[in-house]
Amino acid sequence: MIKKLSNEPFHVTFTGDFQDAAGTPKYREYGLGVFHNHQQIEHHIIPDFTPELTADQIGNANGVVVLTPRVTKRSLLRRTDLLAIARFGVGYDTVDVDACTDADVVLTIATGAVDRSVAEATLTWMLALSHHVRSKDLLVRQGNWEGRSQFMGTELRRRTLGMVGFGRIARALVQLLNSFGMKEFLAFDPVVDRRIAAQHGVEIVGLNELLAKSDFVSIHCPLDDSTKNLIGANELALMKPGAFLINTARGQIVDETALYQALKDHRIGGVATDVFANEPLTQPHPLGEFDNVLLAPHCIAWTEELFSEIGKAVCQGMVDLARGEKPRGMVNPAVLQSPGFKKKWARWGGG
Repeated sequence: MIKKLSNEPFHVTFTGDFQDAAGTPKYREYGLGVFHNHQQIEHHIIPDFTPELTADQIGNANGVVVLTPRVTKRSLLRRTDLLAIARFGVGYDTVDVDACTDADVVLTIATGAVDRSVAEATLTWMLALSHHVRSKDLLVRQGNWEGRSQFMGTELRRRTLGMVGFGRIARALVQLLNSFGMKEFLAFDPVVDRRIAAQHGVEIVGLNELLAKSDFVSIHCPLDDSTKNLIGANELALMKPGAFLINTARGQIVDETALYQALKDHRIGGVATDVFANEPLTQPHPLGEFDNVLLAPHCIAWTEELFSEIGKAVCQGMVDLARGEKPRGMVNPAVLQSPGFKKKWARWGGG
């Protein structure tokens, strides 16, 4: 039987950080093309930006696409028309999942859309750190040609990569690195089957063993209670003196005070981090004192391709809901069975 589609308008709103203060979109492509053949989808950008999404900003929206604002219980108060929050990315530590479930709201993420971009960014940083790209650039800018002999780099071949977390991004990274002749790939991930890892040429080991053996330690795990400050002073002390730490996951996974001290004491070779314990930064970060540190404002993996693919994923999820179909990337799928959600979704043939 062919499901009859509802003609009821489905209102989608995007958080205010998709545009600048003048109301001009910041990004060339973030998935709006998905809506072109679905006239029932009506969309707009919230005129103002706040660090926390407010109930008033949501208004009568049926779906909200969220870039950086936090979504809290307060955000969802009395939003009886709201079906979905779509996080523009794959991390959702800024969204109160329980609050979404209690409010009969499904939370979706862009599963798979960031894998290549984050993996490529990690590889970029591995090369930049091991070849001292920043320091060599500074030599030329400072007219210090003779200083080049102090910055002999190292290649990736015969080196060991240790990945904290072995999900889709880490697997994409291994695929990119397969042609570099690395010695071995290690991963610490309590929920990944050793046999599955072995299929990718990766050995599952304990965290301490990974830190002690790796020339590069790359963080790819989500932030939760078990991973907050996972890498602290004791863990950093286990790393090789010349090893590099790369974090494209979340800032609070690494103890920044301990990391600063490890760099000051020359206990590790260098750091590249895209993420920080407190974001956004409005003052220079202390880690910026070191020449062997690379920093980015939580955007190292931002590419035209990334935004396009994330946008298509989250916007397609809104189309699916408006067609009475289950979206991909649901974080709390059980909410689809709640009477409150079913009642709201019934307007578009869902449930």
